[in-house]
Amino acid sequence: MSTHDSTDRRPRRARTALGALAAACALVLSATGCAATTSSAGTSSSGTSSSGTEPAAGGSHRPTAAPRRSAPAVPEPAALARARVNIGEGATVGVGMPISVTFPSPVPRSQRAAVERRLSVGTEPAVTGAWSWVKDRNLFDGQRVDYRPPAHWKPGTRVTLRVGSHAVRHFTIGRSLTATVDVRRHTMTVAEDGRPTARIPVTAGRPGLDTWNGTMVVMDKQPKVYMDSRTVGLGDAYQGYYAWAVHLTASGTYLHQNPKANTYAGRANVTHGCVGLATDGTAERFYRRIIPGDVIRVTGSKDTVEAGNGYGDWNLTWDEWLAGSATRGKGSSGSPSHS
Repeated sequence: MSTHDSTDRRPRRARTALGALAAACALVLSATGCAATTSSAGTSSSGTSSSGTEPAAGGSHRPTAAPRRSAPAVPEPAALARARVNIGEGATVGVGMPISVTFPSPVPRSQRAAVERRLSVGTEPAVTGAWSWVKDRNLFDGQRVDYRPPAHWKPGTRVTLRVGSHAVRHFTIGRSLTATVDVRRHTMTVAEDGRPTARIPVTAGRPGLDTWNGTMVVMDKQPKVYMDSRTVGLGDAYQGYYAWAVHLTASGTYLHQNPKANTYAGRANVTHGCVGLATDGTAERFYRRIIPGDVIRVTGSKDTVEAGNGYGDWNLTWDEWLAGSATRGKGSSGSPSHS
């Protein structure tokens, strides 16, 4: 919390004439009060407790300095008290996971800079980053603000988030895993810590139901998910449970096991927008390697996924990201973390 100090009132020099000294002391004491101190700890410069005056050389007396005054504390924005954070305490996440803070109601534009300044991010090692207000697909404008660095997090980074005085989160960035889906070649190349480790045949969205292009971040994963085409306006196209489901977007994109991949993976795109993997153990093996925050990049498709459709934050350039900050990045943080 920043404060503004008033100018120190300096003691007047002792005068040689006793009468002049008494008059000067009386004048100064009437201005500063009789309980002035010379330090914030309440002790004089000699180490004794201050009580208005102290002995000076030659038996004379001098007044002590007036206490420093601070500007009134600025109250925290009320929105912080009910904020929600997307990362759990003690979690380990992938290098693509942004910090996402959401609010139960929209934060007015006039208060967004104040909110950003109360969201403190500390890192080891130090990382530059910025907050940006993201229009979430399922929320109103002003209900979500995300934090990310200019590039993916460095593996092993330890992060501490403070939501004003209301909440603290400590989490760690795990190893780097990026899976790149080439919808034209019907393949997915997996790289860990920068080294390609697998090339997997896949089937993606068929023409007209194309898989989102661009960078997505794993939101969560489940061994089995019930999917119903009626919930996304596709009639009775599919209905049932799909295994080894890796969740990529709020609009319902998954990377999951799909029996059609047994025939079409590596050959053609036949899904309704998801990325399908074969049932021969391929889908399960990939699922077990994935953690939330891992990066899934799709190339060769059409429309790019929006920032607020899941964690599409990385589809914005750094300049575009800063443009969404109420402080233009000046209220951002990334200093060494302190628990």
